[in-house]
Amino acid sequence: MTQPRLDFVQCITATGLHRMAYWEWAGPAPDAPVLVCVHGLTRQGRDFDSLARAMSRHYRVVCPDVVGRGRSDWLRQPGGYQIPTYVADMVTLLARLDVAQVDWVGTSMGGLIGLGLASLPAPEGTPPLIRRLVLNDVGPAIRFEALQRIGGYLGKMQRFASLEEGAAYLRSISAGFGPHSDAEWLVLSAPQFQQIGDAWQMRYDPAIALPFSAVTPEIAAAGEAALWAVYDALRCPTLLIRGADSDLLSADTAQAMTQRGPGARLVELPGIGHAPTLTHDDQIAIVRDFLGS
Repeated sequence: MTQPRLDFVQCITATGLHRMAYWEWAGPAPDAPVLVCVHGLTRQGRDFDSLARAMSRHYRVVCPDVVGRGRSDWLRQPGGYQIPTYVADMVTLLARLDVAQVDWVGTSMGGLIGLGLASLPAPEGTPPLIRRLVLNDVGPAIRFEALQRIGGYLGKMQRFASLEEGAAYLRSISAGFGPHSDAEWLVLSAPQFQQIGDAWQMRYDPAIALPFSAVTPEIAAAGEAALWAVYDALRCPTLLIRGADSDLLSADTAQAMTQRGPGARLVELPGIGHAPTLTHDDQIAIVRDFLGS
């Protein structure tokens, strides 16, 4: 079975340099278009293995581990774990890939990073950075109750006696991902863990919880206003995938996104909450058909 290549790109913040890991799936030709797939808050780039494997028939697919997750470095200052840092890192990644424009699939946090990139004005005579944008269960308005739910487990770095035990824990806090067989869930969970001594631990910096825990309803409301302004300025074709039972992206917000800004095409997935994993054939087909249309 085809596997991706792991590589690193050096990025910079005000406190110094850090490496961001990315997984690259070779396309059908060296000059194939590039698809970038970016994960959610505590996840990593291998979440997209099924989607990337399918899309690599047409694209060079790149799946970064956002800094602080997966194989990427941890930041010296936890205050850097915010969207502006991630957007800057992705600009550096695109320069490394030597491409002027990409298609983008972003799950939750990865979608917000995509919004940030898509909003950057391009120099005169150059195309916008993002040609087509897929937002997976995220939008400008995020329910504060969902943030509280996520904050209930974020940063609590438990140790597990086995990979299977760790996967079972992940399943207990990830009901919104939708139905998966035991085998599918283990494949999806395995890259989330690393073995340290005789125990298994998740591959993310627990300090990412610090900026997250500082979000108040007032800060969230101010951020929502700013994100709507960004969204309303978008012009790239946009697909919005929503888990019909999502507690993060409301049905009202999703409908508003079809009327505002780029007028997103909305697909709702029954029996799934936050967030669809894009691992099953029917979900992959939704993404493939939109990007190829």
